Amino acid sequence: MKHVQLTLIGLILVLTGLWASADTIWFDAFAIFNFRTSMLNYTGILAIGAMSVGMLLALRPRGRIESFLGGLDKSYRLHKWLGITALITAIAHWLWVEGVKWAVGWGWLERPARKGARPVYEGLQGWLAGQRGLAEDVGEWAFYAALVLIGLALIKRFPYRYFFKTHRWLAVVYLVLVYHSVVLMKFSYWTQGIGPVVVVLLSGGTVAALISLTRRVGQTRRAVAVVDEVEYHEDNRVLRVAVSLQSRWPGHQAGQFAFVTLDPREGPHPFTMSSSWKGDGKMFFLIKALGDYTNTLPATVKVGDLVQVEGPYGRFSFQGRHPRQIWVAGGIGITPFIARMQSLCEQPDGKAIDLFYSTSAPDAEFIRRVRRRAEQAGVTLHVVIAAEHGRLTAQRIRELVPAWAEASVWFCGPTGFGQTLREDWVAQGRSPDDFHQELFEMR
Repeated sequence: MKHVQLTLIGLILVLTGLWASADTIWFDAFAIFNFRTSMLNYTGILAIGAMSVGMLLALRPRGRIESFLGGLDKSYRLHKWLGITALITAIAHWLWVEGVKWAVGWGWLERPARKGARPVYEGLQGWLAGQRGLAEDVGEWAFYAALVLIGLALIKRFPYRYFFKTHRWLAVVYLVLVYHSVVLMKFSYWTQGIGPVVVVLLSGGTVAALISLTRRVGQTRRAVAVVDEVEYHEDNRVLRVAVSLQSRWPGHQAGQFAFVTLDPREGPHPFTMSSSWKGDGKMFFLIKALGDYTNTLPATVKVGDLVQVEGPYGRFSFQGRHPRQIWVAGGIGITPFIARMQSLCEQPDGKAIDLFYSTSAPDAEFIRRVRRRAEQAGVTLHVVIAAEHGRLTAQRIRELVPAWAEASVWFCGPTGFGQTLREDWVAQGRSPDDFHQELFEMR
Protein backbone atom coordinates (compact mmCIF):
# COMPACT_ATOMS: atom_id res chain seq x y z
CA MET A 1 0.00 0.00 0.00
CA LYS A 2 2.95 2.32 0.51
CA HIS A 3 3.38 2.66 -3.27
CA VAL A 4 -0.24 3.77 -3.54
CA GLN A 5 0.37 6.46 -0.94
CA LEU A 6 3.68 7.51 -2.47
CA THR A 7 2.12 7.82 -5.92
CA LEU A 8 -0.74 9.99 -4.69
CA ILE A 9 1.48 12.21 -2.55
CA GLY A 10 4.10 12.37 -5.31
CA LEU A 11 1.56 13.52 -7.89
CA ILE A 12 0.31 16.29 -5.59
CA LEU A 13 3.84 17.42 -4.75
CA VAL A 14 5.02 17.43 -8.38
CA LEU A 15 2.02 19.42 -9.59
CA THR A 16 2.34 21.79 -6.64
CA GLY A 17 6.03 22.37 -7.31
CA LEU A 18 5.55 22.95 -11.02
CA TRP A 19 2.65 25.33 -10.40
CA ALA A 20 4.64 27.22 -7.75
CA SER A 21 7.56 27.70 -10.13
CA ALA A 22 5.27 28.98 -12.91
CA ASP A 23 2.99 31.31 -10.95
CA THR A 24 3.79 34.94 -10.10
CA ILE A 25 2.01 34.89 -6.74
CA TRP A 26 5.37 35.03 -4.96
CA PHE A 27 6.44 38.24 -6.68
CA ASP A 28 3.23 40.28 -6.92
CA ALA A 29 2.00 42.50 -4.12
CA PHE A 30 -0.76 40.67 -2.26
CA ALA A 31 -4.29 41.41 -3.47
CA ILE A 32 -7.19 39.08 -2.77
CA PHE A 33 -8.30 38.95 -6.40
CA ASN A 34 -4.82 38.15 -7.67
CA PHE A 35 -4.47 35.51 -4.97
CA ARG A 36 -7.85 34.12 -5.98
CA THR A 37 -6.66 33.77 -9.60
CA SER A 38 -3.57 31.85 -8.47
CA MET A 39 -5.65 29.56 -6.25
CA LEU A 40 -8.10 28.91 -9.09
CA ASN A 41 -5.24 27.77 -11.29
CA TYR A 42 -3.65 25.70 -8.53
CA THR A 43 -6.80 23.86 -7.45
CA GLY A 44 -7.84 23.40 -11.07
CA ILE A 45 -4.49 21.82 -11.95
CA LEU A 46 -4.66 19.46 -8.96
CA ALA A 47 -8.24 18.43 -9.77
CA ILE A 48 -7.70 17.76 -13.48
CA GLY A 49 -4.33 16.11 -12.76
CA ALA A 50 -5.89 13.67 -10.29
CA MET A 51 -8.77 12.96 -12.67
CA SER A 52 -6.34 12.34 -15.54
CA VAL A 53 -4.33 9.74 -13.65
CA GLY A 54 -7.58 8.21 -12.42
CA MET A 55 -8.80 7.90 -16.02
CA LEU A 56 -5.56 6.15 -16.99
CA LEU A 57 -5.90 3.68 -14.12
CA ALA A 58 -9.48 2.95 -15.23
CA LEU A 59 -7.91 1.21 -18.25
CA ARG A 60 -6.76 -1.54 -15.85
CA PRO A 61 -3.08 -1.31 -16.82
CA ARG A 62 -0.88 -4.34 -16.25
CA GLY A 63 2.86 -4.82 -16.50
CA ARG A 64 5.14 -2.45 -14.62
CA ILE A 65 2.35 -0.21 -13.34
CA GLU A 66 0.40 -3.08 -11.80
CA SER A 67 3.60 -4.59 -10.37
CA PHE A 68 4.70 -1.27 -8.86
CA LEU A 69 1.35 -0.69 -7.18
CA GLY A 70 1.10 -4.30 -6.01
CA GLY A 71 -1.75 -5.53 -8.19
CA LEU A 72 -4.89 -4.26 -9.85
CA ASP A 73 -6.73 -4.25 -6.53
CA LYS A 74 -4.19 -1.70 -5.27
CA SER A 75 -4.53 0.24 -8.54
CA TYR A 76 -8.24 0.55 -7.87
CA ARG A 77 -7.51 1.76 -4.34
CA LEU A 78 -5.33 4.50 -5.86
CA HIS A 79 -8.08 5.20 -8.42
CA LYS A 80 -10.52 5.71 -5.54
CA TRP A 81 -8.23 8.12 -3.67
CA LEU A 82 -7.50 10.05 -6.84
CA GLY A 83 -11.25 10.48 -7.24
CA ILE A 84 -11.54 11.75 -3.67
CA THR A 85 -8.59 14.12 -4.25
CA ALA A 86 -10.16 15.41 -7.45
CA LEU A 87 -13.48 15.92 -5.66
CA ILE A 88 -11.95 17.85 -2.75
CA THR A 89 -9.79 20.09 -4.95
CA ALA A 90 -12.67 20.67 -7.37
CA ILE A 91 -14.87 21.80 -4.47
CA ALA A 92 -12.07 24.13 -3.34
CA HIS A 93 -11.82 25.42 -6.93
CA TRP A 94 -15.57 26.07 -7.02
CA LEU A 95 -15.46 27.83 -3.65
CA TRP A 96 -12.74 30.20 -4.88
CA VAL A 97 -14.99 31.04 -7.83
CA GLU A 98 -18.21 31.49 -5.91
CA GLY A 99 -16.90 32.48 -2.47
CA VAL A 100 -15.33 35.71 -3.66
CA LYS A 101 -18.50 36.54 -5.60
CA TRP A 102 -20.53 36.00 -2.43
CA ALA A 103 -18.13 38.18 -0.44
CA VAL A 104 -18.52 41.00 -3.00
CA GLY A 105 -22.30 40.64 -2.96
CA TRP A 106 -22.39 40.78 0.84
CA GLY A 107 -20.20 43.86 0.85
CA TRP A 108 -17.25 42.16 2.50
CA LEU A 109 -14.99 42.76 -0.51
CA GLU A 110 -14.84 45.46 -3.11
CA ARG A 111 -14.07 44.48 -6.66
CA PRO A 112 -11.08 46.50 -7.92
CA ALA A 113 -11.76 49.13 -10.56
CA ARG A 114 -10.83 48.09 -14.05
CA LYS A 115 -7.83 49.99 -15.40
CA GLY A 116 -8.19 50.87 -19.08
CA ALA A 117 -9.59 48.71 -21.84
CA ARG A 118 -9.36 44.93 -21.87
CA PRO A 119 -6.19 43.71 -23.57
CA VAL A 120 -6.65 42.33 -27.06
CA TYR A 121 -4.86 39.07 -27.77
CA GLU A 122 -4.09 37.51 -31.12
CA GLY A 123 -3.57 34.00 -32.40
CA LEU A 124 -4.08 31.06 -30.07
CA GLN A 125 -4.23 33.25 -26.97
CA GLY A 126 -6.92 35.34 -28.61
CA TRP A 127 -8.96 32.27 -29.50
CA LEU A 128 -8.68 30.92 -25.96
CA ALA A 129 -9.72 34.31 -24.54
CA GLY A 130 -12.82 34.20 -26.74
CA GLN A 131 -13.77 30.78 -25.29
CA ARG A 132 -13.61 31.81 -21.65
CA GLY A 133 -17.32 32.42 -21.14
CA LEU A 134 -18.37 29.07 -22.59
CA ALA A 135 -15.57 27.23 -20.77
CA GLU A 136 -16.66 28.72 -17.45
CA ASP A 137 -20.31 27.76 -18.00
CA VAL A 138 -19.74 24.17 -19.11
CA GLY A 139 -17.07 23.72 -16.44
CA GLU A 140 -19.53 24.68 -13.72
CA TRP A 141 -22.12 22.16 -14.90
CA ALA A 142 -19.42 19.50 -15.34
CA PHE A 143 -18.38 20.12 -11.73
CA TYR A 144 -21.93 19.52 -10.51
CA ALA A 145 -22.11 16.31 -12.55
CA ALA A 146 -18.74 15.11 -11.21
CA LEU A 147 -19.88 15.89 -7.66
CA VAL A 148 -22.89 13.60 -8.10
CA LEU A 149 -21.14 10.80 -10.00
CA ILE A 150 -18.08 10.59 -7.73
CA GLY A 151 -20.35 10.82 -4.71
CA LEU A 152 -22.41 7.86 -5.97
CA ALA A 153 -19.25 5.87 -6.64
CA LEU A 154 -18.19 6.32 -3.01
CA ILE A 155 -21.54 5.11 -1.64
CA LYS A 156 -21.08 1.36 -1.26
CA ARG A 157 -24.81 0.80 -0.88
CA PHE A 158 -25.36 2.18 -4.37
CA PRO A 159 -26.04 -0.98 -6.46
CA TYR A 160 -23.09 -2.11 -8.56
CA ARG A 161 -25.18 -2.51 -11.72
CA TYR A 162 -26.08 1.18 -11.57
CA PHE A 163 -22.58 2.21 -10.52
CA PHE A 164 -21.18 0.32 -13.52
CA LYS A 165 -23.39 2.36 -15.88
CA THR A 166 -23.22 5.78 -14.23
CA HIS A 167 -19.48 5.69 -13.60
CA ARG A 168 -18.81 5.60 -17.34
CA TRP A 169 -20.44 9.03 -17.65
CA LEU A 170 -17.49 10.45 -15.74
CA ALA A 171 -15.53 10.05 -18.98
CA VAL A 172 -17.86 12.56 -20.66
CA VAL A 173 -17.56 14.90 -17.68
CA TYR A 174 -13.79 14.58 -17.84
CA LEU A 175 -13.66 15.54 -21.52
CA VAL A 176 -15.70 18.65 -20.77
CA LEU A 177 -13.31 19.53 -17.95
CA VAL A 178 -10.34 19.06 -20.29
CA TYR A 179 -11.81 21.77 -22.51
CA HIS A 180 -12.47 23.92 -19.43
CA SER A 181 -8.86 23.47 -18.25
CA VAL A 182 -7.19 24.15 -21.59
CA VAL A 183 -9.12 27.37 -22.10
CA LEU A 184 -8.87 28.76 -18.58
CA MET A 185 -5.40 27.76 -17.43
CA LYS A 186 -3.16 30.81 -17.23
CA PHE A 187 -1.64 31.20 -20.69
CA SER A 188 1.90 31.81 -19.41
CA TYR A 189 1.89 28.37 -17.76
CA TRP A 190 2.09 26.66 -21.15
CA THR A 191 5.67 27.83 -21.64
CA GLN A 192 6.72 26.78 -18.12
CA GLY A 193 7.49 23.31 -16.74
CA ILE A 194 3.86 22.79 -15.77
CA GLY A 195 2.72 23.13 -19.39
CA PRO A 196 4.18 19.92 -20.89
CA VAL A 197 3.14 17.91 -17.82
CA VAL A 198 -0.47 19.10 -18.13
CA VAL A 199 -0.40 18.30 -21.86
CA VAL A 200 0.74 14.73 -21.14
CA LEU A 201 -1.87 14.25 -18.41
CA LEU A 202 -4.73 15.67 -20.48
CA SER A 203 -3.71 13.76 -23.60
CA GLY A 204 -3.45 10.45 -21.74
CA GLY A 205 -6.68 11.06 -19.87
CA THR A 206 -8.50 11.98 -23.08
CA VAL A 207 -7.41 8.76 -24.80
CA ALA A 208 -8.45 6.77 -21.73
CA ALA A 209 -11.85 8.50 -21.64
CA LEU A 210 -12.50 7.67 -25.29
CA ILE A 211 -11.52 4.03 -24.74
CA SER A 212 -13.90 3.87 -21.80
CA LEU A 213 -16.78 5.47 -23.71
CA THR A 214 -16.35 3.01 -26.59
CA ARG A 215 -16.29 0.12 -24.09
CA ARG A 216 -12.87 -1.11 -25.14
CA VAL A 217 -11.30 -1.29 -21.68
CA GLY A 218 -9.57 -4.67 -21.43
CA GLN A 219 -10.74 -5.63 -24.93
CA THR A 220 -7.54 -7.49 -25.80
CA ARG A 221 -7.73 -9.50 -22.57
CA ARG A 222 -11.25 -10.85 -23.04
CA ALA A 223 -12.12 -14.47 -23.71
CA VAL A 224 -15.46 -16.18 -24.32
CA ALA A 225 -16.31 -19.21 -22.21
CA VAL A 226 -19.16 -21.68 -21.79
CA VAL A 227 -20.50 -22.75 -18.41
CA ASP A 228 -19.79 -26.47 -17.94
CA GLU A 229 -20.93 -27.02 -14.39
CA VAL A 230 -22.90 -25.22 -11.70
CA GLU A 231 -22.92 -26.43 -8.09
CA TYR A 232 -24.43 -24.58 -5.14
CA HIS A 233 -23.28 -25.17 -1.55
CA GLU A 234 -26.35 -24.08 0.34
CA ASP A 235 -24.90 -24.05 3.86
CA ASN A 236 -22.22 -21.46 3.11
CA ARG A 237 -24.05 -19.96 0.09
CA VAL A 238 -21.15 -20.50 -2.28
CA LEU A 239 -21.73 -21.13 -5.98
CA ARG A 240 -19.17 -23.11 -7.96
CA VAL A 241 -19.16 -22.16 -11.65
CA ALA A 242 -16.89 -24.18 -13.95
CA VAL A 243 -16.28 -22.90 -17.49
CA SER A 244 -14.50 -23.94 -20.68
CA LEU A 245 -12.77 -21.18 -22.62
CA GLN A 246 -13.66 -20.94 -26.27
CA SER A 247 -11.05 -18.35 -27.25
CA ARG A 248 -7.44 -17.53 -26.44
CA TRP A 249 -6.42 -17.18 -22.81
CA PRO A 250 -2.83 -16.33 -21.78
CA GLY A 251 -2.97 -18.50 -18.67
CA HIS A 252 -2.97 -17.39 -15.04
CA GLN A 253 -1.25 -17.97 -11.74
CA ALA A 254 -2.90 -19.12 -8.55
CA GLY A 255 -4.18 -16.09 -6.65
CA GLN A 256 -5.08 -14.01 -9.69
CA PHE A 257 -8.60 -12.87 -10.55
CA ALA A 258 -10.64 -11.99 -13.62
CA PHE A 259 -13.56 -9.75 -14.49
CA VAL A 260 -16.41 -12.11 -15.30
CA THR A 261 -19.55 -11.04 -17.14
CA LEU A 262 -22.34 -13.52 -16.45
CA ASP A 263 -25.05 -11.01 -17.34
CA PRO A 264 -24.30 -8.19 -19.85
CA ARG A 265 -26.89 -5.99 -18.15
CA GLU A 266 -25.02 -6.27 -14.87
CA GLY A 267 -21.54 -5.86 -16.30
CA PRO A 268 -18.25 -7.48 -15.22
CA HIS A 269 -17.55 -8.45 -11.62
CA PRO A 270 -14.14 -9.43 -10.20
CA PHE A 271 -13.88 -13.06 -9.10
CA THR A 272 -10.75 -14.97 -8.11
CA MET A 273 -9.90 -18.01 -10.19
CA SER A 274 -10.23 -21.00 -7.87
CA SER A 275 -8.29 -23.32 -10.14
CA SER A 276 -4.71 -23.36 -11.36
CA TRP A 277 -4.02 -23.16 -15.09
CA LYS A 278 -3.29 -26.43 -16.88
CA GLY A 279 -3.53 -25.14 -20.43
CA ASP A 280 -6.72 -27.10 -21.15
CA GLY A 281 -9.07 -24.09 -21.17
CA LYS A 282 -10.77 -25.18 -17.94
CA MET A 283 -11.25 -23.00 -14.88
CA PHE A 284 -13.77 -22.51 -12.13
CA PHE A 285 -14.88 -19.75 -9.77
CA LEU A 286 -16.30 -19.90 -6.25
CA ILE A 287 -18.81 -17.08 -5.82
CA LYS A 288 -20.24 -16.13 -2.44
CA ALA A 289 -23.77 -14.72 -2.23
CA LEU A 290 -22.92 -11.36 -0.68
CA GLY A 291 -25.21 -8.89 -2.44
CA ASP A 292 -28.24 -8.40 -4.66
CA TYR A 293 -26.47 -9.68 -7.78
CA THR A 294 -24.58 -12.66 -6.36
CA ASN A 295 -27.70 -13.76 -4.48
CA THR A 296 -29.47 -14.24 -7.83
CA LEU A 297 -26.74 -16.29 -9.50
CA PRO A 298 -27.74 -19.76 -8.20
CA ALA A 299 -31.09 -19.33 -9.94
CA THR A 300 -29.86 -17.62 -13.11
CA VAL A 301 -26.55 -19.25 -14.11
CA LYS A 302 -27.11 -22.38 -16.18
CA VAL A 303 -24.94 -24.96 -17.90
CA GLY A 304 -24.39 -23.86 -21.50
CA ASP A 305 -24.50 -20.10 -20.75
CA LEU A 306 -21.96 -17.95 -22.54
CA VAL A 307 -19.81 -15.80 -20.28
CA GLN A 308 -17.00 -13.33 -20.82
CA VAL A 309 -13.76 -13.58 -18.85
CA GLU A 310 -11.26 -10.70 -18.81
CA GLY A 311 -7.83 -10.97 -17.29
CA PRO A 312 -5.85 -12.25 -15.59
CA TYR A 313 -5.14 -9.57 -13.00
CA GLY A 314 -3.54 -9.37 -9.57
CA ARG A 315 -0.21 -9.92 -7.84
CA PHE A 316 -1.30 -12.29 -5.05
CA SER A 317 1.46 -14.61 -6.24
CA PHE A 318 2.60 -16.58 -3.14
CA GLN A 319 6.20 -15.73 -3.99
CA GLY A 320 8.58 -14.80 -1.18
CA ARG A 321 11.90 -15.37 0.49
CA HIS A 322 10.61 -17.11 3.63
CA PRO A 323 10.74 -20.92 4.01
CA ARG A 324 7.32 -20.93 5.69
CA GLN A 325 3.98 -19.36 4.80
CA ILE A 326 0.85 -18.75 6.86
CA TRP A 327 -2.33 -18.50 4.84
CA VAL A 328 -5.42 -16.94 6.41
CA ALA A 329 -8.74 -17.23 4.60
CA GLY A 330 -11.87 -15.49 5.83
CA GLY A 331 -15.02 -16.94 4.29
CA ILE A 332 -14.94 -16.83 0.49
CA GLY A 333 -11.34 -15.62 0.81
CA ILE A 334 -10.45 -19.32 0.58
CA THR A 335 -10.61 -19.12 -3.24
CA PRO A 336 -6.99 -18.14 -4.07
CA PHE A 337 -5.68 -20.74 -1.63
CA ILE A 338 -7.68 -23.50 -3.30
CA ALA A 339 -6.06 -22.57 -6.60
CA ARG A 340 -2.61 -22.48 -5.02
CA MET A 341 -3.09 -25.89 -3.40
CA GLN A 342 -4.08 -27.32 -6.77
CA SER A 343 -0.90 -25.86 -8.22
CA LEU A 344 1.21 -27.29 -5.39
CA CYS A 345 -0.20 -30.76 -6.04
CA GLU A 346 1.43 -30.61 -9.46
CA GLN A 347 4.58 -28.66 -8.53
CA PRO A 348 5.52 -28.46 -4.82
CA ASP A 349 7.66 -25.52 -3.75
CA GLY A 350 9.10 -27.04 -0.58
CA LYS A 351 7.64 -24.44 1.79
CA ALA A 352 5.97 -25.34 5.08
CA ILE A 353 2.43 -23.97 4.87
CA ASP A 354 -0.34 -23.56 7.44
CA LEU A 355 -3.78 -22.63 6.14
CA PHE A 356 -6.32 -21.12 8.53
CA TYR A 357 -9.84 -21.27 7.10
CA SER A 358 -12.18 -19.16 9.24
CA THR A 359 -15.88 -19.43 8.47
CA SER A 360 -19.14 -18.53 10.17
CA ALA A 361 -21.22 -20.58 7.69
CA PRO A 362 -19.61 -24.03 7.48
CA ASP A 363 -20.58 -26.43 4.72
CA ALA A 364 -19.51 -30.01 5.50
CA GLU A 365 -19.00 -31.07 1.88
CA PHE A 366 -17.14 -27.86 1.02
CA ILE A 367 -14.80 -28.28 4.02
CA ARG A 368 -14.24 -31.94 3.13
CA ARG A 369 -13.05 -30.92 -0.34
CA VAL A 370 -10.76 -28.22 1.07
CA ARG A 371 -9.32 -30.71 3.55
CA ARG A 372 -8.68 -33.29 0.84
CA ARG A 373 -6.98 -30.70 -1.36
CA ALA A 374 -4.80 -29.57 1.57
CA GLU A 375 -3.69 -33.14 2.26
CA GLN A 376 -2.79 -33.64 -1.39
CA ALA A 377 -0.80 -30.39 -1.43
CA GLY A 378 1.02 -31.02 1.85
CA VAL A 379 -0.65 -28.03 3.53
CA THR A 380 -1.56 -28.10 7.23
CA LEU A 381 -5.21 -27.05 7.45
CA HIS A 382 -6.78 -25.40 10.50
CA VAL A 383 -10.55 -24.99 10.18
CA VAL A 384 -11.94 -22.36 12.54
CA ILE A 385 -15.73 -22.35 12.81
CA ALA A 386 -16.80 -19.20 14.63
CA ALA A 387 -19.79 -20.76 16.44
CA GLU A 388 -17.66 -23.63 17.79
CA HIS A 389 -14.16 -22.23 18.19
CA GLY A 390 -14.70 -18.50 18.51
CA ARG A 391 -13.07 -15.86 16.35
CA LEU A 392 -9.67 -16.48 14.85
CA THR A 393 -7.05 -14.17 16.36
CA ALA A 394 -3.41 -13.40 15.67
CA GLN A 395 -2.46 -14.82 19.07
CA ARG A 396 -4.12 -18.12 18.23
CA ILE A 397 -2.26 -18.30 14.93
CA ARG A 398 1.05 -17.76 16.73
CA GLU A 399 0.20 -20.47 19.26
CA LEU A 400 -0.61 -23.01 16.53
CA VAL A 401 2.42 -22.07 14.41
CA PRO A 402 5.39 -21.80 16.81
CA ALA A 403 7.74 -20.93 13.92
CA TRP A 404 5.50 -18.02 12.84
CA ALA A 405 8.42 -15.57 12.93
CA GLU A 406 10.00 -17.45 10.01
CA ALA A 407 6.91 -17.07 7.85
CA SER A 408 5.23 -14.60 5.56
CA VAL A 409 1.47 -14.12 5.87
CA TRP A 410 -0.97 -14.30 2.96
CA PHE A 411 -4.42 -13.04 3.84
CA CYS A 412 -7.65 -12.99 1.84
CA GLY A 413 -10.93 -12.09 3.49
CA PRO A 414 -12.83 -9.23 5.16
CA THR A 415 -10.87 -5.97 5.19
CA GLY A 416 -11.31 -5.30 8.92
CA PHE A 417 -10.11 -8.80 9.83
CA GLY A 418 -7.05 -8.33 7.64
CA GLN A 419 -6.26 -4.93 9.11
CA THR A 420 -6.37 -6.36 12.65
CA LEU A 421 -3.98 -9.17 11.73
CA ARG A 422 -1.63 -6.76 9.93
CA GLU A 423 -1.47 -4.40 12.91
CA ASP A 424 -0.65 -7.30 15.22
CA TRP A 425 1.97 -8.58 12.77
CA VAL A 426 3.72 -5.19 12.73
CA ALA A 427 3.36 -4.84 16.51
CA GLN A 428 5.33 -8.11 16.85
CA GLY A 429 8.24 -6.46 15.05
CA ARG A 430 7.61 -8.04 11.66
CA SER A 431 7.84 -6.17 8.35
CA PRO A 432 4.53 -5.07 6.78
CA ASP A 433 6.06 -6.09 3.43
CA ASP A 434 5.77 -9.72 4.55
CA PHE A 435 2.03 -9.40 5.10
CA HIS A 436 0.27 -9.85 1.76
CA GLN A 437 -3.39 -8.96 1.40
CA GLU A 438 -5.81 -9.00 -1.49
CA LEU A 439 -8.22 -6.04 -1.53
CA PHE A 440 -11.64 -7.05 -2.78
CA GLU A 441 -13.09 -3.54 -2.52
CA MET A 442 -12.94 -2.22 -6.08
CA ARG A 443 -14.83 0.99 -5.30
